Amino acid sequence: MRAITYTQPGGPDVLQLVDRPTPEPGPGEVLVRLAFSGVNPTDWKSRSGTQPGPDGQVPDQDGAGTITAVGQGVDPVLVGERVWVWEAAWQRPHGTAAEHTVVPARQTVLLGADASFELGAALGIPFLTAHRCLTVAESLPDRLSPGSLNGRTVLVQGGAGAVGNAAIQLARWADATVITTVSSPRKAQLAAAAGASHVIDYTRQDVVAEVRKIVPGGVDAIVEVAPAANAAIDAQVIAPHGAVAMYANDGGDEVTVPIRSQMGPNARWQFVLVYTEPTRAKDLAVSDVNAAVLDGAVRVGEDAGLPLHVFPLAETAAAHQAVQDGVTGKVLIDVTR
Repeated sequence: MRAITYTQPGGPDVLQLVDRPTPEPGPGEVLVRLAFSGVNPTDWKSRSGTQPGPDGQVPDQDGAGTITAVGQGVDPVLVGERVWVWEAAWQRPHGTAAEHTVVPARQTVLLGADASFELGAALGIPFLTAHRCLTVAESLPDRLSPGSLNGRTVLVQGGAGAVGNAAIQLARWADATVITTVSSPRKAQLAAAAGASHVIDYTRQDVVAEVRKIVPGGVDAIVEVAPAANAAIDAQVIAPHGAVAMYANDGGDEVTVPIRSQMGPNARWQFVLVYTEPTRAKDLAVSDVNAAVLDGAVRVGEDAGLPLHVFPLAETAAAHQAVQDGVTGKVLIDVTR
């Protein structure tokens, strides 16, 4: 099969297109013939700084395709099913930047007949991260479904990013009021297309004042991409028993939180890394995200606020570079090209 591998950490240039044997599914595993691979920031960060195994590493965690074989203990009825894949390369050598990958059966989720493979490859890390960010507050339910966030308000800092877009779509599916911040008119259009109820351009508007106009009592959850830059804002708009969920470090590696002002509302400041989140939280996220997909509530593309940038497999290095450069939208690799 054709696959992208790297045998030493480094820049995108370490990624090489090679021919290698198609892996065989072991006990509890399935073989997936991939259609698309999704590229996320953790993919290029892992490639840059993590030593691959002796046989090299196929990068990328997310993907979508069709199950073509199953290992011992897996129901063969799954053969032929369309699925999305999550965390394929997490502590495993077989990522999704290849024509086939092998993963534990639990890391494949039935995609249904209507959802596209492009959508499936865009789900994994962004949507599972967004789910965690929307459910860590003690005052909020740990499951998302229509109506579960009715009467609640969510602030998504950076609504034009992949996780921001996912948070907007999931929160709106759960009937929350969604406020989001952006840095340009173009990004404002994307956030609105995703379904945001209110869009604030933080380069021109006072975020605290605008949020307090919309919800005087504060927001119940904050999905935070840049805690170092936004901590002072977040501290002023968090509602009693709300949570600031920090999933990235855009704008700085350290965050300063005003202690006294956060004691009053019993605010939670929560760090989020999807790979190491509690098992139960991950299981609930996978289930809820797939329910949203089957409900037709999750979309990708320009009209969903998430422009797609698609590269052929041989140009995986360019795909990684695009993500590393901060392209707006979702980067996918068409594994069949």
